[in-house]
Amino acid sequence: MINRNELLGIFKRYNALLEGHFLLSSGLHSPQYLQCALVLQYPDVAERLGKELASLFPDITIDGVISPALGGIVIGQEVGRALGVRAFFTERLEGKMTLRRGFSIEKGEHLLVIEDVITTGASTREVMSLVRDRGGEVVGVGAIINRGNEEIEPGLKSRFLLKMEIPTYPPSECPLCKEGKTPLVKPGSKGIR
Repeated sequence: MINRNELLGIFKRYNALLEGHFLLSSGLHSPQYLQCALVLQYPDVAERLGKELASLFPDITIDGVISPALGGIVIGQEVGRALGVRAFFTERLEGKMTLRRGFSIEKGEHLLVIEDVITTGASTREVMSLVRDRGGEVVGVGAIINRGNEEIEPGLKSRFLLKMEIPTYPPSECPLCKEGKTPLVKPGSKGIR
């Protein structure tokens, strides 16, 4: 099993643990950002992390892996491959998480929700709600990194390769904003790259 130092070493090797002043998709500000895409662009690393994450769920029946686009797609695919099940993803359409591209959920299907990084858990909960609304069963949640203090859902199997407590702040309470020295950037798929 991969340990904390090894995983952090991977993120540092690929310059994927960023320092600065970041606007997260949740609207919160943070002095650090984990750019998983920089790590997952290497298929051998993505495959290994997918296997490691899949190995955290030996005790549940999983029919498929579902992930939110865009960040969860690559790691979700690798977890699905490791488990030998299908992997598919949700997308936002007009601000609402939805299934597109012909994807569907069977009634009673046991689905594992996989993310790259969980901060507040909002996107994860949206995917969980979509699965349940379509008659599926959420059997667990996994991510490479949980950077928040949020419990996804009491009683639900939530497992992560790494738990990091990286501070986040509402914009009105952000010490970096008050200091005014470090410009705010929005990294990731929706902002500055």
